[in-house]
Amino acid sequence: MQRGWLHSGPLLWLQYVDKNVKLKVGKHEEHRGWLLTVDPVSASVVLVNFREDGASVRVVMGHAVEDVEVLQESDPETAERLRLFLLPPTTSSLDPEELSRRRMGVYRWLEKNRVPVEEDGDSLRVAGALTILAPYRPEDCCSSNQIILDRIQRLIQSQPHLLKVDPGFDSIQILPGFSGSQEL
Repeated sequence: MQRGWLHSGPLLWLQYVDKNVKLKVGKHEEHRGWLLTVDPVSASVVLVNFREDGASVRVVMGHAVEDVEVLQESDPETAERLRLFLLPPTTSSLDPEELSRRRMGVYRWLEKNRVPVEEDGDSLRVAGALTILAPYRPEDCCSSNQIILDRIQRLIQSQPHLLKVDPGFDSIQILPGFSGSQEL
């Protein structure tokens, strides 16, 4: 790397994503791992190291990175593990009819609050900037815009009637005033 990491820019940083790298930090310190992502504002690097019992994550502040060396390219299996690493587990315990009810409930709630929303297959798209995936909880929202993400998550949490699945029973309860801070 000829220029400093901070000044390299996102185009160069993307070349290191999904690769096993060695980061030189300071004179005698280095960190190794699979580069998951780079924060575009701070140039901070997220490294993942897979272990038999899970994985460890390390964030290295961008200003501390002096040099980056690629140790290994990822194979398709490793690239897929990295892609799925931070995604929540899929919820297959809800039947399609229940997922449809949840999707329509969130859809109507967003419309009622004058939020532009459209169906996109099994997901909901909000203002072209946010996606809500099944099972349509606040934590199922995905967006690169943190302000929109936060506002839509809070709006979904404030929905007056959310459905909660009771793990001890095969039934669904409607809880008036249910707080979105609890697990659905």
